[in-house]
Amino acid sequence: MRARSDLIEHLPRLRRYARALTGDASRADDLVQDTMERALVKLDLWKPGTDLRAWLFTVMHNLYVNQARSLRPPGPAIEDLPDKPVSGGQMEALTARDIRDALAKLPEEQRAVLLLVGLEQFSYAEAARVIGVPTGTVMSRLARARERMRRMLTGEPVVNLKAVK
Repeated sequence: MRARSDLIEHLPRLRRYARALTGDASRADDLVQDTMERALVKLDLWKPGTDLRAWLFTVMHNLYVNQARSLRPPGPAIEDLPDKPVSGGQMEALTARDIRDALAKLPEEQRAVLLLVGLEQFSYAEAARVIGVPTGTVMSRLARARERMRRMLTGEPVVNLKAVK
């Protein structure tokens, strides 16, 4: 079956997304492995002719959310990891660290949308399918994530709004 062999070509992007979600190489590798295992077991649920990449990211996102909800103790937080020493290009390294730290402080749903649209270049509709929310929700989460990131990176106060139900 061709789809099985197509899974392998998506590994680098899945690993990059997993690393950005988890902030830890070991946890990212575990998430990618769990994703590939689930994808192989559930491959008959993928509809040929649809976007295999989006389906794999959906599987990964759902696994990540389920793992985050579980009672297992989390690994080290991104902000607890030691910074790598820098030599030459210090400003770029500091900027990258600030971006990484700000990204880690985003609410999970905003971080996921920002990574899918900004890093993985999913369309709003594709990201909405991956996460399982309406396209408008993706757009509003992305706008809030961008504004929150901008505020954190410029040192402006971040306004925390409460959801109204």
